Amino acid sequence: MNATATASDHAHPHDPNCIFCKIVAGQIPSKKVYEDEDIFAFHDISPWAPVHFLMVPKAHIPSMAQVGPEHERLLGRIMTLAPRLAAEQGCNPYPDGGFRIVVNTGSEGGQEVHHLHVHVMGGPRPWLKG
Repeated sequence: MNATATASDHAHPHDPNCIFCKIVAGQIPSKKVYEDEDIFAFHDISPWAPVHFLMVPKAHIPSMAQVGPEHERLLGRIMTLAPRLAAEQGCNPYPDGGFRIVVNTGSEGGQEVHHLHVHVMGGPRPWLKG
């Protein structure tokens, strides 16, 4: 592991057993959409819509249930970045086009991977889900 990755690990707590932490670290391949110091976005491996990617914080936050005031800037950046990435990935413009943003939280909320992730889905309907 190079010095950059090690520095990133210290800046972003991770769970060695988490599939999304492994994707962020480059240990599991993904089709990257976007990356900066705090956020990693990649295509969903089982898309529900013509455009379907996930935006995850690099830090391991299990779900929205663990989000606190210290995450306000991070979540704001995810939400303000989503429209730009949606357009870049092929979502049609608002108002006739658009996209959905979905955050599943906990088992009853449909969360399967316990690392906070924001689904961004769009493209012509009908979709498989949603």
